[in-house]
Amino acid sequence: MDAPAFQKISLGALEYKRCNSPMEPPCRFFASVSAAENKPFYFLHAMYEGIIAGGAAGVIAEAVLYPIDTIKTRLQAVHGGGKINFKGLYSGLAGNLAGVLPASAIFVGVYEPTKQKLLKSLPENLSALAQLTAGAIGGAASSLVRVPTEVVKQRMQTGQFASAPDAIRLIVSEEGFKGLYAGYGSFLLRDLPFDAIQFCIYEQMLMGYKLAAKRDPKDAEIAIVGAFAGAITGAMTTPLDVVKTRLMVQGSANQYKGIFDCARTIAKEEGTRALLKGLGPRVLWIGVGGAIFFGVLEKTKQILAQRCPQPKM
Repeated sequence: MDAPAFQKISLGALEYKRCNSPMEPPCRFFASVSAAENKPFYFLHAMYEGIIAGGAAGVIAEAVLYPIDTIKTRLQAVHGGGKINFKGLYSGLAGNLAGVLPASAIFVGVYEPTKQKLLKSLPENLSALAQLTAGAIGGAASSLVRVPTEVVKQRMQTGQFASAPDAIRLIVSEEGFKGLYAGYGSFLLRDLPFDAIQFCIYEQMLMGYKLAAKRDPKDAEIAIVGAFAGAITGAMTTPLDVVKTRLMVQGSANQYKGIFDCARTIAKEEGTRALLKGLGPRVLWIGVGGAIFFGVLEKTKQILAQRCPQPKM
């Protein structure tokens, strides 16, 4: 009797095998970490690729979608039935890009090697756990840059300041250095699960697509998977995003005492539907952003792999 034949579908550090033997029970797909079996793991090389690819993807996605993000922020910041201003939708873009570049670079630069290390260490059926954990760790590392960037960006989007340097100077003078980290807790509450869930959904959907198609996805297909991952995660985390926005833009007024007080006050004074403010723009922004971000990310990683291949033993 012939030995079982195996089809292999590669995906970065993962390798999928499908048993095709007619004598075997119904086939079952599973992930195996080929890097752990055949390939040496280079932490610094993975970090380098992640930093370059993450920085490029973050800047391009942010620049393209900044107007939608501005509209979303203004919708969430306005109280009651107030009207929003549609002028100056690119307000604060330059200062924000200066923060997005290192933040995105740090996130992916931490996520990629952490994920690969965990994939080597954990059982092969726990790939989702590796991705969730790596996403949370990457988000925590990048938050030190992302939070001040977000605070300055949202204050400028709501018309409080004319330029990023003025915003930083006045926030520090009026609220102290901690003012740049206003809403830090709510940011982590929103972004750590967001980062973990989005990257996990993206990676798992991409794996499933590769298994179904039995080939590597094309650029457009990667973008579509990224869009679905972003849109789903964006919708799930909208209430947390509303709370984070209110805490970040309140300034020295201190209208809200914390995350739970903010959520309770919004629901009491404006109704629970207010916690879904900006849902449409947020899902559109993150969905399209996911397509751009993951599309650029994967393409940049491919280019880097060709020009700067991983060192050989």
